[in-house]
Amino acid sequence: MYTDTVNTLPDRFSAIELASKSIRFSMPSDLQTGALLKTLVGSKPKARVLEIGTGTGLATAWLLAGMDADSSLLSIDNDATYQAVADNILGDDTRLQLLCTDAGTWLENEKQTQQFDLIFADAWPGKYANLDAALGTLSAGGMYVIDDMLPQPNWPEGHAEKVDKLVADLESRDDLQLVKLAWSTGILIATKK
Repeated sequence: MYTDTVNTLPDRFSAIELASKSIRFSMPSDLQTGALLKTLVGSKPKARVLEIGTGTGLATAWLLAGMDADSSLLSIDNDATYQAVADNILGDDTRLQLLCTDAGTWLENEKQTQQFDLIFADAWPGKYANLDAALGTLSAGGMYVIDDMLPQPNWPEGHAEKVDKLVADLESRDDLQLVKLAWSTGILIATKK
């Protein structure tokens, strides 16, 4: 039977999930999003990948599971406690670089010098702020992926309007081709022309 159930998890995913629960991390990407990220990054050999919002590393594990041996992943978060989980469990993977800093400032400083083949923006910077800077680091043919576009129980008052504005901004750009998926938590994938 055909379902969208995810049965195979990345190596060390369960350890990250357990550690996330122990520190009450409550913002994980869901399994369908992770499986999609693994598939998308697998289409990009020798990729340079940027994850904005490491959290505890749940999506990071999916990205690493899909990447080939010649790809690299830079994952940025401003919360050292959360990112320490990813570092403790995934930090021995030589393809992974974890950076604990303000992603918005980093994007603004690096938008002219860095290029990425896939960006997963799962934090405020690169999504609701610093969007032009994030897209400035996306290479031609690169994919920009965001989740949580469908209403979520943890959305604060007024957040739906921010989502609508972000989607409208992305749809109005002539340098992107995009698709909105009313699946999982609501996924938007844009490819840079």
